[in-house]
Amino acid sequence: MTTKPIIYVVSDSVGETAELVTKAAASQFNGSGVTIKRFPYVEDKVHIEEVVSLAKMDKGMIVYTLVKPEMREYINELAEREGIYACDIIGPLMDKIQHLHGKTPLFEPGLVRKLDDDYFKKIEAIEFAVKYDDGRDPRGILKADIVLVGVSRTSKTPLSQYLAHKRLKVANVPLVPEVDPPEELFSVQPEKCFGLKISPEKLNHIRRERLISLGLSDSASYANIERITEEINYFEKVVNRLKCPVIDVTNKAVEETANLILNQYHKSFPKS
Repeated sequence: MTTKPIIYVVSDSVGETAELVTKAAASQFNGSGVTIKRFPYVEDKVHIEEVVSLAKMDKGMIVYTLVKPEMREYINELAEREGIYACDIIGPLMDKIQHLHGKTPLFEPGLVRKLDDDYFKKIEAIEFAVKYDDGRDPRGILKADIVLVGVSRTSKTPLSQYLAHKRLKVANVPLVPEVDPPEELFSVQPEKCFGLKISPEKLNHIRRERLISLGLSDSASYANIERITEEINYFEKVVNRLKCPVIDVTNKAVEETANLILNQYHKSFPKS
């Protein structure tokens, strides 16, 4: 019975990249297969010496992704001295990129995983903003990092999406005089809640334009100034009860309002 060749995958991080590349290469050999043994978080020369010793004993080879030059140099020299073939996956590419851009690499292990984590947190926050948009599910209020409160057409949804791209989970709650706010809203820390204030005149203009774009009459009660004033008065009562910060969005772009929210939020929750 023929023993499968052993390939030692060595990395100063998790080692997923090196293992995937090794499996892709091994798959080209008629499915005969190899045995892959992964050694993650190799951070000192003693670990390298152990792996080289094992590879020599098993008549195997080493595939490695080590970003620090001194570690790459050491494993290569030691493997050559012991007659073990070692394949550097990431080093030559880093060298070429450095030559192309004239910049020095960070030489910091695990950056790919950090980038991946950052990406998935952003996706999770975007999905959260969609799921808990416009008060669809009050349960999201207690799970959110930030809760936006305001009458219709105060940019709650675009603000939620903008903040989601900053990896913050945002729920937004529309306020209508005829509908009591969800009880969950009054259980949120005031510092996590932001009221979005707007002038009646500006809101009247926005709503009229909205109705026209939908092919409806701009004289509907939705855009009536008396109705708007009633809604804004109701908004004031709710945010006074919440004791939360209020931001006037009357003449502000979404980005400007978002930055004000972010600044206040990070002052209240510096580790977030």
